[in-house]
Amino acid sequence: MNFPEHSQSQQGPSLGIIGLGAFGQLSARYLRPWFRVLATDPGITESPVEGVTMADLQAVCRCDLVVIAVPLSVLAQVCREIAPLLRPGTVVMDVCSTKVEPAEILRAELPPHVDLIATHPMFGPQSIRAGTKGLKMVICPLRGRAAGRVAAFLRKRFGLSIVLASPEEHDREAAFTQGLTHLIAKALLRMDPLPARITTRSFDLIRQAVEMVRHDAPGVSHAIESNPFSAEARSLFFAEMDAVRVSLEPPRPTAGSAAPLR
Repeated sequence: MNFPEHSQSQQGPSLGIIGLGAFGQLSARYLRPWFRVLATDPGITESPVEGVTMADLQAVCRCDLVVIAVPLSVLAQVCREIAPLLRPGTVVMDVCSTKVEPAEILRAELPPHVDLIATHPMFGPQSIRAGTKGLKMVICPLRGRAAGRVAAFLRKRFGLSIVLASPEEHDREAAFTQGLTHLIAKALLRMDPLPARITTRSFDLIRQAVEMVRHDAPGVSHAIESNPFSAEARSLFFAEMDAVRVSLEPPRPTAGSAAPLR
């Protein structure tokens, strides 16, 4: 498929979105000026995004680009449902927070005549409020040659910083950069309310990070924790925290040491 050179929502390539949750709606809102957007979601009958047409699964799968924006827990089921409906040459992308397992599902369940790209936008409704420029998006090419065109379009139109990586590279790094961020934020959320008056700049930044994940759907946390490298990252973090805690404890008196003077 050829990506649009200018805004043309009524002409040019079509985009089908499966799942109109938080990120499905975000995708529809930002991509609608560039594509004719069709969407399907079993729980939604009227589009919450202006200019986006609700359609059945078959119509959505006939689009040039299909974005699967569903939780990892139902990704395999959705892929099996759409596999016989996809046309040759269609580009199919997922937006799950992990990449090893989704990539395996896409390769196994979808037919060889479609291009496959595993993606992870490293932002969401909270972090995108200040604009898209400079935000990161990971692209993992799986099958076909469309990944380069997708990356070029996103750089040019939205100023995104594109990171090309394998699914394993993504998950190894995201286990720390995303997994630990959510882990720390969850701990701090349990300590609410945090001080907001007498703060340092560094603490204000920590509070911002907490606010970015405060309203994440439960499925987001589950997906992050399902990263195959998250357990290792958590173990390393907890081990270092234990070491820090020990280092802050007062030294214990050794046997034979002199008694304190009074």
